[in-house]
Amino acid sequence: MMASANLDLVRSIYAAWGRGDFSDGEWAHPEIEFVNPDGPTPGRWTGRAGMAKGFRDFLAAWEGFTIEVEEYRELDDERILVLVRHGGRGKTSGMKLAQVVGGANLLHIRDSKVTTFIAYWERERAFADLKE
Repeated sequence: MMASANLDLVRSIYAAWGRGDFSDGEWAHPEIEFVNPDGPTPGRWTGRAGMAKGFRDFLAAWEGFTIEVEEYRELDDERILVLVRHGGRGKTSGMKLAQVVGGANLLHIRDSKVTTFIAYWERERAFADLKE
């Protein structure tokens, strides 16, 4: 089975993140909606600048933050669910992320740009939201 263009886009985003490079936002729609529904920095941001702020706020809380993809799931023509594991250590708490259950990211893609990015800290919440 041939990978879709959307899946190729998502894989390229996570490949950069896997190298620790969170700097490129060209994959995001200019009016992207970035949502952290749970976890240590819940919130909702709009636009590339808003998304960058949300990411910065999150990353600032961690030392050596890493993200590893476990699985990509194409849900339909516009949505891809990415099951992830986080690594790193909380700057304040000292908590190691290896102790945390894996998360999930839901990306909505239209015209080769991510229009919505939902970063779930708790994977089960992502599955519950998808059932609604």
